Amino acid sequence: MNDTAQSRTALPVFDDVLAAAARIAPHAHVTPVLRAHSIDALAGCELHFKAEHLQRAGAFKFRGACNAIWSLDDADAARGVVTHSSGNHGAALALAARTRGVACHVVVPEGAVAAKLAAIEAYGATLHRCAPTIAAREERCAQLQAQTGAELVHPYTDPRVIAGQGTAALELLNGAAHFDALVVPVGGGGLAAGTALSVAARSPGTALYLAEPSGAAETAASMQRGERVTEFTPDTICDGLRGTLGAPNFAMLQGHGAQVLAVDDADTVAAMRLFWQRAKQVIEPSSAVALAAVLTHRDTFAGKRVGIVLSGGNVDPDTLPALFARG
Repeated sequence: MNDTAQSRTALPVFDDVLAAAARIAPHAHVTPVLRAHSIDALAGCELHFKAEHLQRAGAFKFRGACNAIWSLDDADAARGVVTHSSGNHGAALALAARTRGVACHVVVPEGAVAAKLAAIEAYGATLHRCAPTIAAREERCAQLQAQTGAELVHPYTDPRVIAGQGTAALELLNGAAHFDALVVPVGGGGLAAGTALSVAARSPGTALYLAEPSGAAETAASMQRGERVTEFTPDTICDGLRGTLGAPNFAMLQGHGAQVLAVDDADTVAAMRLFWQRAKQVIEPSSAVALAAVLTHRDTFAGKRVGIVLSGGNVDPDTLPALFARG
């Protein structure tokens, strides 16, 4: 195995996060940290929101995608990239590819959020639809790789993606004296694993919590069993968190000792609505689940200084009234 191939399979380390931070600096936003004192009062703790919904393409995903795109050598970049995504990673990779003039193919499952698909196309990627299963996504990606020679940039297991996602927590931790806890959403585990790298290096005394929808709580089950649980049917409005926890992601999170908090969809929507009312910011359900985890586990966070990574804000505006009514 050559050095380039090995770099695509080896688990990332904190030095990779630092390299990613330097690599994406010309392209990614340094997102603000928001406060909402009225939410602090409801939560019973001090909350610091890393506003990745204000990142380019509307989600933290741009960090990992940008790092992957700008890590490619010229020969690989010329062949383009391919991925599968329910929305945010696809949009992020499409935009990142555009910053370098790289062709981008995105496999999307039937039923994905229309606003997210529109964003992928607007950024210049070619959409390829498939059945709404991980197996169907991966099969279509393999076909496109064979047809085009494009480089696969997996949405959460790619080490370049994981390292890039870790830069969000790196920025948050670099700008604060100390956090007692950090809470991030978990689906495939790219953000969670990257965050674990930054927490371990920059603030090892900070507890890492992973917020997960109860209807797709395979990360919690995996941690409890000590092995990945992959056979499940997700049932959650958090469309960005329906993916299966990746193998490298599981190994990294298990090694870190991250704890999982499951959250019902109703509580997630209530948190999303609360953040809109109090902070005047729209975040998507897959992001609001992290705030919901704090609000529904008050005893865990009581009196603590807590960082929350708000992972994205890509919501179809036509669905908001019904969504908020549900909450």
